[in-house]
Amino acid sequence: MIRTVVITLSVLYTTVSFGQQTKSNQMDAQGKRHGQWKGMYEGTKHPRFEGTFNHGKETGTFKFYTNTDKPILKATRVFAADGSCLTTFFDEKGAKVSEGREVNHKQDGEWKYYHQGGGKIMAVEMYKDGKLNGFRKVFFTNGAITEECNYVNGLKQGVYKKYNEKGVVLEESNFTDGVYNGPAVFRDDYGNKGSEGLYKNDLKVGVWKIYDGGKLVKEENMDAKKRPSAVKE
Repeated sequence: MIRTVVITLSVLYTTVSFGQQTKSNQMDAQGKRHGQWKGMYEGTKHPRFEGTFNHGKETGTFKFYTNTDKPILKATRVFAADGSCLTTFFDEKGAKVSEGREVNHKQDGEWKYYHQGGGKIMAVEMYKDGKLNGFRKVFFTNGAITEECNYVNGLKQGVYKKYNEKGVVLEESNFTDGVYNGPAVFRDDYGNKGSEGLYKNDLKVGVWKIYDGGKLVKEENMDAKKRPSAVKE
């Protein structure tokens, strides 16, 4: 999801940067874009974007379109006086895909992502300088939460929880810099423990307990598995 949005954002900004200069696309005395600008796709000449510049600065609402015979609005950017903008992406039917704020062409603050159809929130993410920073929550179509975790500089940090649609916690684990570290518990859809133990740098360590239907059936020493076998002479 993140990578898709970042790539799309890049495409939109490239679009603005390479609009063709026509009678509508004027420059000011300093060579900066000024007034109404419209861009077209090379080859097809389909409308690509339209918006207004004020001496090189984007103002008001910019619209971006698909490269099709009947152009479809795929994104809008509404610029504020400080240069930040509210960006909204749409699907081919006009439903919202995602929306959020950008500062200096990077995601910033809260971003919302929607399930197909655009009516229900699929995820809420917090960004700073284009990277996930803060809590990220993912939701089922019924509104129940399915995942939640804190992020620092784009990496999972702290407690991670995963749920089923009935609210049962399927996984409760801990992360450091994007990898498993610390205690972890895994459960089935009924809430019965399946396994539990410790991680260190993304590897299982120490004694792990294995359950069947919530009942302890065995314990495995993960450290012993890592020991080299004795070499026979």
